[in-house]
Amino acid sequence: MPVVRDLRLLWSLRHFRRLLCVRLLSQGADGVYQVALAAYVVFSPEKQASAAAIASAMAVLLLPYSLVGPFAGVLLDRWRRRQVFVYGNLLRALLAAVTAVLITGDAPDWLFYASALCVTAVNRFVLAGLSAALPRVVDAERLVIANSLSPTTGTLAATAGGGLALGVRIAASGSDTVVVLCGALLYLSASLASLRLAPGLLGPDRRPVRPRLGAALAGTACELAAAIRHLAAPRRREAAWALAAMTLMRFCYGALLVLLLMLCRYALADTPGEGLRLLGAALGLSGAGFFAAAVVTPWAARRLGPRRWIAGCSAAAMVLEPALGLPFATGPLMAAAFVLGLITQGAKIATDTIVQAGVEDGYRGRVFSVYDVLFNVAFVGAAGVAALMLPPDGRSATLVLLVAVVYGLIAVTLARIRPR
Repeated sequence: MPVVRDLRLLWSLRHFRRLLCVRLLSQGADGVYQVALAAYVVFSPEKQASAAAIASAMAVLLLPYSLVGPFAGVLLDRWRRRQVFVYGNLLRALLAAVTAVLITGDAPDWLFYASALCVTAVNRFVLAGLSAALPRVVDAERLVIANSLSPTTGTLAATAGGGLALGVRIAASGSDTVVVLCGALLYLSASLASLRLAPGLLGPDRRPVRPRLGAALAGTACELAAAIRHLAAPRRREAAWALAAMTLMRFCYGALLVLLLMLCRYALADTPGEGLRLLGAALGLSGAGFFAAAVVTPWAARRLGPRRWIAGCSAAAMVLEPALGLPFATGPLMAAAFVLGLITQGAKIATDTIVQAGVEDGYRGRVFSVYDVLFNVAFVGAAGVAALMLPPDGRSATLVLLVAVVYGLIAVTLARIRPR
């Protein structure tokens, strides 16, 4: 099979394997850390989380990414990406340890959120750098299959990290502190794994510069404007439309995630512990959908083209999401978790490929930072909309139907585009 042959070839590439190892450890640690935060904020027995509280937490953690994201791109196009992985993961390990101390000491919520924000802010640099570095270790012919394998296995690693967090939490008698320390250890491992890559291997090509902070701040607007102009060129129209479509799909995913959190916390489970286990099962099935997307997308993208594949994923979501979501029952929701995992990751693989192939290497860091900003704004916006629409138990047919309409608009728009 061509897919199996391509996977074997990718695995034979030493630098690709090492970059993939950094991604797996880093995103595995993300999964552990994020589940620890969710357990502490949403599923702690002493906390009565509402949709508004969940949306507020997402805003605190994600909206500042919109400020960090542009600077990440500017600096990524000047710094050696390998060094970003080494020092970024080391910094996250230290900050995660600080978060564990704050949980143990019952610190004020604002201080806890500030610590968590610092961990996730550094994450913007690492993930954007991983996407920008991938074309440096894989030839253009196999970039689609590399985009299927690398980000998808990273997402699976995050899912596995979430499962590990649940297991550690059970073994540690519900201690969120122990879970956060486990994430800190994985961040440290990712930093050490980055040392196996040569400093100049991952680019960028021009000589790395360490600009003064004032100069970096002053130049950010011009740098981002250049990246946007780069995307706005007629020959990059398809990349711009793919980014817009993926942003809306991220909005849909965020709204459905808040709905799922509320259902697991109140409607589908009798206790917070049972709700957390149910959420873990849903995330596991979503991870299986990510894996299925890695298998299906290269085949589908070759035959339909990446843009049409994104349109097909959106059309499938438009039909299946209300069919599985409106019963608000455990079985259909578990099936929906798998389907949305497959659809969302399949569209993301195609979007990443379109963007990577459509922009020049010197702009990739900035473009992927804009990509991250759009992701976070859409996610927080979705959480805010969900907070306004969701009842206390999370059952909202209106929200489910609204998401289906958005998926339908994405599918129709992409199907009608005629790129130059």
